[in-house]
Amino acid sequence: MMKQTPLNAVHKALGARMVPFGGWEMPVQYAGVIEEHLAVREQAGLFDVSHMGEIEVRGPEALALVQRLTTNDAAQLVDGQVQYSALCYPDGGVVDDVTLYRSSSSHFLFCVNASNTDKDFAWMQQVHAESGLSGATLTNRSAEFAQLALQGPKAAAILARLTAVPLDTIRYYHFGEGDVAGVPALISRTGYTGEDGFELYVPAATVVGLWTRLLEAGRDDGLVPIGLGARDTLRLEKGYALYGHELSPTISPLEAGLGWIVKLEKGDFVGRDALVRQKAAGIPRRLVGLFMAERGIPREGYPVYAGEQQVGSVTSGTMSPSLKIGIALALIEAAHAVPGNELLVGVRDRRLRAKIVKPPFVKR
Repeated sequence: MMKQTPLNAVHKALGARMVPFGGWEMPVQYAGVIEEHLAVREQAGLFDVSHMGEIEVRGPEALALVQRLTTNDAAQLVDGQVQYSALCYPDGGVVDDVTLYRSSSSHFLFCVNASNTDKDFAWMQQVHAESGLSGATLTNRSAEFAQLALQGPKAAAILARLTAVPLDTIRYYHFGEGDVAGVPALISRTGYTGEDGFELYVPAATVVGLWTRLLEAGRDDGLVPIGLGARDTLRLEKGYALYGHELSPTISPLEAGLGWIVKLEKGDFVGRDALVRQKAAGIPRRLVGLFMAERGIPREGYPVYAGEQQVGSVTSGTMSPSLKIGIALALIEAAHAVPGNELLVGVRDRRLRAKIVKPPFVKR
């Protein structure tokens, strides 16, 4: 049986089309993907992301455990800061990409992908057991939290009507805490759309009321509910990775263009040795952005060619609602991953020209 967020009945009452996603029943669209996408780019959108997982690390050795688990350097964080990072297997493949919240040196919170929550928690427990770091505890708190994402150029103005927290003091990839419409919340200036906005972590029992209050507060600004369809096109226009597409157990963070979150110099972490070897030998594949030069929509799994030779495949692709052109992310042989190069994408029974570009496809 599929899991449901506390807002499941609300989505259905709003006429959302519901689909299975990572073991959850989630809204894929309300009014339509393009309309919802453009609302976020131009006004604001409200997302139910309560399916995401939350795993807490506490104790005097919490930082040491986080450092062992993640590729990025959590020692660089200050209280109230957020970090994008990854968990790797010993061979350098990716367990998951995560966001990490530091409340203090002895208190961290991971936000993990919905379909990976149980797997991630089991992996963290295994690494914890092998690390000997008895001064740290791991707790899966996913069932306690609901999460909303308020995104778009008008998001801050809308949220300010419902909270006394000074939002202008919360910088990008930082967070604060306080009440929103009377609900205690962790207020994070983060998101998956490339627009300004906030992700709100609240007690699960409070989220239905908060969802309603936010939509009421933003009605005159054009705030609308947004489904998974537009969430995907929004992140793709910004070139953001999606686990299972641009990252996986067989795709390393170096291949995915995420070398900036791999801090080899910080010391030992799971997967470090494999990533050192991969970097020294030459990264075999690279993730690139593709602009279609001919009319056609690139889709996941479509082959990518240099001349007659297949050199990779599309990991994510769509017709960009903002640009009205086909865009894609593709994992290809490193020798061909040169910005400006022209490749061919196999779309049905045709091979269509595409140009390598450096994401984001749409700049804010």
